[in-house]
Amino acid sequence: MTQKLMIGTRKGLFVLVPSGGTNSGIWAVQQTAFLGDPVVQTLVNPADGSWIASLALGHFGPKLHRSIDQGKTWEELTAPALPPKPEAGPFKDDPTPWSVERVWALAGGGAAHPTRLWAATMPAAVFRSDDLGQSWRLSEGFWQDERRLQWMGGGNDHPAAHTLIVDPADSNHVVTAISCGGTWRTLDAGESWQLAGKGFNAEFMPPEMATEPNIQDPHRLSSCAAEPNVVWCQLHGGIYRSTDFAENFSRCSAIEDIGDFGFAIQACPQSPKRAWVVPAVADAKRYAPDAAMCVARTDDGGQTWQVFRQGLPQEHAYDLIYRHGLAVTPDGQTLAMASTTGNLWISRDAGESWQHVSAHLAPVACLEWV
Repeated sequence: MTQKLMIGTRKGLFVLVPSGGTNSGIWAVQQTAFLGDPVVQTLVNPADGSWIASLALGHFGPKLHRSIDQGKTWEELTAPALPPKPEAGPFKDDPTPWSVERVWALAGGGAAHPTRLWAATMPAAVFRSDDLGQSWRLSEGFWQDERRLQWMGGGNDHPAAHTLIVDPADSNHVVTAISCGGTWRTLDAGESWQLAGKGFNAEFMPPEMATEPNIQDPHRLSSCAAEPNVVWCQLHGGIYRSTDFAENFSRCSAIEDIGDFGFAIQACPQSPKRAWVVPAVADAKRYAPDAAMCVARTDDGGQTWQVFRQGLPQEHAYDLIYRHGLAVTPDGQTLAMASTTGNLWISRDAGESWQHVSAHLAPVACLEWV
């Protein structure tokens, strides 16, 4: 089967395929959708193979669309919505708006629940659908937890939930991550949520608050398909690894001469000790270290890192890879990476060398292999 790469950009959805054969090194745009509109997240639902695209249309709000024919036609789904803000009680002065601005993460419900979908949003809320997105139910216990009032925006005006991981061994187990509001788990399909992510250290906070789980800024979580209890995290200041499905984390070694700041992290689907990150200059800078692009890979659980640069620009490269801008195929060998400047690279050797595929895309929000 020909590999396809689905790319969500500020100017629409693009689907690339190899031109002239899988290993030709030449890629072409096979189809487009939603041209001119920001596509912020996609999902290929393993249960039925359908595609779902999340659009953030500003004044017009978030939109969800579903295709059952690999993008030839699309139908609009119901978008998750928050209830009216209460006029009394602990949330009457909540500074976070009670309206969904974007659906930032999507996940399928697993083999046991083929019609279930999950959505995480900005502001930080989690929704569940049991009818493939025709209707959505807010996880009230998550949204109504008063600890939410301590959360902060991480690069956005308001806290945002940007990651969803569904445990393939038990699809009632789900993890989400909030910038800045820590890592949370449900073990009962969203009926109740527990604050997890112990072991993080928020270096931007006062020392007495740095290890408080509720104020952490996990930029991205990624789990190993072969061993789902292994979850990697690119924190705002540090790379971390968990072996108990995000309950506890240990800090990995920093990358020599580069550090451990970035946004994207990708677990290897096959090996629990392998993962990739894309380093960046910290905080407000947000571009490649020394303006030279690189990708780092660990093969020993984060103890050591190899840094790969072949095929990547090494001068005046001011690219940033967003949270969802790095993707790997199920065999763990082919990676795609795309940036805020519209550059796209593909690696066929587990990240050790890269081919520049495009320089003309709009800023890329997400990548997904089909």
